[in-house]
Amino acid sequence: MDRGQPSLEPSAAAPRASAQCVVAPVRAVLRLRRRVCVLRKRRLLQPSADPDAGPRAPRPGCYSGTPGADLDQPKFFTFDGPAELSSRIPRKRRRRSRVVLYPETSRKYRPRAERQSRAQRCLLLLVAIVGFQVLNAIENLDDNAQRYDLDGLEKALQRAVFGQPAAVGRIMALLRDYLATHVHSRPLLLALHGPSGVGKSHVGRLLARHFRSVLEDGGLVLQYHARHHCPEPRAAQDCREELARRVADVVAQAEAEEKTPLIVLDEAELLPPALLDELHGFMQPQRSHHFHNAIYVLLSGAGGAEITRFVLQNASRALPLHPSGPRGVQAAVAQAEEELRASLRALLAQEHPLWQGAAIVPFLLLDKRDVVSCFRDEMAGEGFFPEQSQAERLAERLRYYRIAGREFAVTGCKEVVATVNLL
Repeated sequence: MDRGQPSLEPSAAAPRASAQCVVAPVRAVLRLRRRVCVLRKRRLLQPSADPDAGPRAPRPGCYSGTPGADLDQPKFFTFDGPAELSSRIPRKRRRRSRVVLYPETSRKYRPRAERQSRAQRCLLLLVAIVGFQVLNAIENLDDNAQRYDLDGLEKALQRAVFGQPAAVGRIMALLRDYLATHVHSRPLLLALHGPSGVGKSHVGRLLARHFRSVLEDGGLVLQYHARHHCPEPRAAQDCREELARRVADVVAQAEAEEKTPLIVLDEAELLPPALLDELHGFMQPQRSHHFHNAIYVLLSGAGGAEITRFVLQNASRALPLHPSGPRGVQAAVAQAEEELRASLRALLAQEHPLWQGAAIVPFLLLDKRDVVSCFRDEMAGEGFFPEQSQAERLAERLRYYRIAGREFAVTGCKEVVATVNLL
């Protein structure tokens, strides 16, 4: 190239630089437009909320290619107006659930419904304490009752008292219930009533003998006989003061030793009204507490005529009935005996209010076979061989009420001792 000719390179570079400045923005616009069309096509291909409506047709300004087509290929497009862009439904944003994060240094608490209440624990502890106290009380009851050997007493009464299973069962039930504890609100008053020779005095002697043996102190058992300790010529006031002093000494000694004394009064129907008033005063709640822890046994023939009439009227019911008899007959007999006790209480309460709060135990008439058992027992005690035929011959000498094919002794076993002594 000659030096005199002008150079053409600067003039050719200037149009190239200006072309590059124009092409770069156009390429950017094209890329943005293709991206917008792809996003619009994806939205149009999504299923519509209306099941009858089909897929939307692509807008005329966008290409009709597949979603997987190459985006770098040239596509024909048109721009949408502002009215079409404003009519589109805005896409709802999905709300993201917040994750609750606990600080590592703080305590994590369970929901309130899952927490164990403190009141429930206190309630369980209270139930356990009450259960332990009840169990301890039951054990103490057993220990207090075992001191008196009531099982041995029941066996002795069943073996030695004939023809009175219901009376023996009621006496033992009352003693077990009363002797279960040492502290009481009132004393136990047993009233044994029945005609002569049915075993009332015999039961009183057996009770006194048993309590003397188990209490290991004869001073805690008092036997008071109306004819012996308070004969008719003696003043009733002196008998009352003597009885009050003796009972006070017995109950005071029993309270010091924490035991329950036994006071037996035989032939109570012969006691003067002053002594009955004194006994009635022992039953009052205002008396000292050591008077409440005692057992009084009244042996009386009052109401014997009522019991005799009851037995003769109910002879067809097989009275007296053993507790192991049929349940139906046993229930009928128990109801009849309850009626008898109610009538006796109403009859005796007219004579003195002492019997109003007494536990009345009626002793029924003895059957002939029970009299035979009395003869055999007395013969064995006197050293004779208890032969059955000889006992039956001796029983034939007594008088009987004969009704409904049964025989009830008029005097019971009252004459058994005197008859055996003649052998």
